[in-house]
Order: sequence, then structure tokens, then C-alpha cells
Amino acid sequence: MDCRALAFRHLPHQPKLFLEYLDHFEKVKSFYFHPPAMPAVTRSARKLDYPDDRRAEVTAILRRQNIALGAGAETLSNLDRLEKGAVAIVSGQQVGLFSGPAYSVYKALTAVQIAEELTQGGTPAVPVFWMATEDHDLDEVRHTTWFDNGKLVRFELPAGGEAARPVGRIPLGAEIEPLVQEAAELLANQGSDLLAQYLIESYRPEETYGSAFGKLFARLFAQQGLILMDPLDAGLHKVAAPLYQHALAERDALNEKLLQRGKELEHAGFEATVKVTSKSTLLFLLKDGSRQVITASSEEFQAGDKSWPREELVHLTHREPENFSPNALLRPAVQDYLLPTVASIAGPTEIAYLAQAEVVYRQLLGRMPVVLPRAGFTLIDAKATKLLRKYELVVEEVWAGSHDLRHKMEKQSVTGLLAEDFERDQKQIAEMLAKLGEKIEALDPTLKNTVEKTREGIEFYLDKLRRKAGMALDQKAGLLAAHEQHLESLLNPHKGLQERELCLLPFLARWGAGALSELQKLSSGEKIGHHFIIQLP
Repeated sequence: MDCRALAFRHLPHQPKLFLEYLDHFEKVKSFYFHPPAMPAVTRSARKLDYPDDRRAEVTAILRRQNIALGAGAETLSNLDRLEKGAVAIVSGQQVGLFSGPAYSVYKALTAVQIAEELTQGGTPAVPVFWMATEDHDLDEVRHTTWFDNGKLVRFELPAGGEAARPVGRIPLGAEIEPLVQEAAELLANQGSDLLAQYLIESYRPEETYGSAFGKLFARLFAQQGLILMDPLDAGLHKVAAPLYQHALAERDALNEKLLQRGKELEHAGFEATVKVTSKSTLLFLLKDGSRQVITASSEEFQAGDKSWPREELVHLTHREPENFSPNALLRPAVQDYLLPTVASIAGPTEIAYLAQAEVVYRQLLGRMPVVLPRAGFTLIDAKATKLLRKYELVVEEVWAGSHDLRHKMEKQSVTGLLAEDFERDQKQIAEMLAKLGEKIEALDPTLKNTVEKTREGIEFYLDKLRRKAGMALDQKAGLLAAHEQHLESLLNPHKGLQERELCLLPFLARWGAGALSELQKLSSGEKIGHHFIIQLP
């Protein structure tokens, strides 16, 4: 397996705060509890204070959830270890159709690998994946894009009238059946009947987005023992109720600190990812299956068309915790209140907004896990490898955009004797201009700039002529456009990173049985802060 490592700084579309967090932690350490390093994880594990009664209650709920999802022996064994005192390495993601974008799997793999390394170092640890079933953004999870034979294939379920409900409770319905059939055929054609079977077993009409995603992940990660967590469970809301109460009771102090944190981030040259206003709270109210924002005034809380005296709503979180849901800034703290988390595996945008959530951790928990960046990968199939070599390109040049990519491909498509003629003649012209320029400058030094501009102009038009020759050859051969489409569809789909836009399943089908293990090895704590470009066998 050919593999090249890139620092995240060389990837497009990376948040400024995330890059500083990785490369210059001293500049942003006031926004986080720990540096992103394995020794910090070990220190955090030694200091963790997590109550035994909460551990027993949460583990019992997780055992019930994972058995229902079809968990294997390794996962059940990890649940036993969690119950006996193991710490948790936690990641999570929205429950996207057919496993969602590739980085959902990369997050889980990173959690698995970090847990293994911590365990090998003498600190028992288990990987946990928080399925974001409480999210309400149906449009973000009801579709997925696959790469197949050089083209993008989109699978999409209808929105229906379910947009207001938590996505984890929305049933897939009969519309899922033709999508599963087509997707399973693609996986089988790529060489994996097993993955096709996983998809068929997991995505049935009676399943929800949450249960189908969970069943697929339970099968994908059976050997790694990944523990899945569905936060929609009423039992977990009951355990989290004290945190909900504190979030409302201490709302004014929290809001003041969050507003101040926004100013601190701005002063340091960053942007606050999550908007906070003078009326913000950290909770939503779940009413009739939909989520309503809770806002605050000096005397009361409001949600929808209803209001409560402050103390009354605080008590309601105790009586009916299942009717409340944390927002983006409280959700990480809820996760790490429920679990003995010592490291949280997060993506670039999450790491940026955790600089705000640190205020919530400090106020409500008094602790925060080490935040480690998830592993990142760009996978290159055999055809793309040949095309990159043919046109003398690297992946970074494909990321730069179609305009520059097309120019470089046109230039390199001039081959054979014509290419040799261009190289020879350009070299001769350059030598001629250099000699002529020396004579003109000796005659009149003020003409130096004119000579230089003339040289640059001639080189520009020669390069343009070479590209036009490449275009003319392409019109005869008809290949350049197809080659460009293959590279862009694979490496810059929808003008974004592959891991954010494409599903991983077709790549796993083509790669074979050892694919997840190979990716897991590269998700090591020693390789934190790198993105890997991998040529598939």
C-alpha cells in the first residue's frame, strides 16, 4: 500500500483555529483543557473521577442498546470492561444514510485505535461511538454519494413531512428498498458480497435512520468491539437530568461566560462557530416530536408559544428529562457526563467550536477530555493513480480546482514528437531571448523591464499554444474530459474533500477484507495531525 502523509495545514477548507490548535497550541491553550497529545490522555485517565452508580446505570443501557443492534462478542466484552472501570475514548457523528460520509468511519477507527493504544499502555479503555440521533437536520442525513466507475452516484430518500422530528426516530419506509437493492449490487460488483449483505440486513423499511445506521456500524466494527450509543434513549436522559437542571439554573452565568468567550476568540483572530445571544440557553424543548429553542428573559424561560417561571422549568427537567435536548455547546458535556471520557475524537469544525464549549465544561463538569483530531484519508484507485502519473499531477493540484487542473492536463496531453518539438523550441527561444536581452541591456539599461516583459509574453503565448494543441489532440481522442471527470469525482467531489463528500463502503468493497485494519493502523496517536493519501491496491 502506497501512502503519503500531509499535515492538515496543506488541506483546503480547514478552520484557522483548528490549525493553530494542532500546530501552535500555546497560542490557543486558554480555550482548551489539554494539548492534543497521547501523554495528556494518560494523565487525564489518572485524574478521572467518575461515579460507580452512574457507570453501572449507563453501561446497562448501552448493553441493551448494543444487543438490539446486533453487537458481537467483542463489543459485549468491551461493555463488561467499561462496567469494571475502563475509561472511554469517544467519537460520534450524525446517522447518515448508508453510513454517511467516509469520515464517520474514520472517527470510529480513530477511537478504536486510541483505545487500543491506551489499553496496551496499562490504562484499560474502550471505544464508544455517539450516534447523533437527536439531530433534526434530515436534509443532511437522507442522502449519500458513492464513487463508482469514475462517476458519482447519489442515493437519496424523500424528505416527507418529518423535518421537525429527531432524525433517529424517522422510519426509512418503503422508499429504502430500491436504494438498498441498487447499492448492494454496486458493492457486490466491486467485490464484496459481505458488505452488500450488511447493507441489506441493516436498511429495511421498518428501521429508522438511527437503528439502520447502528446496525450497519455494529456489523462493520464487530471485530473492533465498538460500543454504540443512542442518546435518544429515555434512560440516558434520566441520567443526564442533573446536568440539564444545572444548565438552566446557572443559565445567566453560563451565558455571560459564553458571550465573553466569543469576544476572546474574536480578539485572538478567530470566529465563534456557534452563535450565542443575550437570550440563548443550552437546551431545546422536545414537544410533539419537534424541537423548540428555549430562550431566557429576566423572569422566565420561553419555548414556542409557552413560557414558564425559571424555577418551574428547572424542575421540569427533573420530572420530564426525556423532553429536553442539549444544543451544540452542551451536547459534548452531556456526552462526557454520561461516559468516563478521557479523549474525544473530533473533526476540524468540532474542535473549533469546542473552544466555546470549554466554558460549559468548566462551569458544569469542572473537567474536559483531551480533544484529538480524527484521522483523515484520501483514497486513490488504480485508474486515478495512472492518470496522475500521465499528467504529472499530485492530489493537491486536483484540490486547487478545475480551471488550473484542466490547463495542466491540456499541456501534458501534448505528447510524442510534438511535445519534444515544444520542449526543444521553447528552450532555444529562451536562450535566444537571454542573449538578445543582454545585448539590449548593455546598449540601454532602461530597456531591461521591456525585455523582461517581452520574454514573459512570449513564454505565455507559447504555453497557451501548447495547451491549445493539447485541446486539439483531445478533440480527436476524446479522453481528456473523461480523465478530468474521473479525477475530480474521486478527489475533489462537489469541490470538497473526498472524506466529507463520499461514502466509504464502495472503497472498502474494492479494497478487500483488510481495509479497515489498514486504515486503523494509520489512525495511531503517533500520527495525530496528519491526513494520508493512499493508493489502493
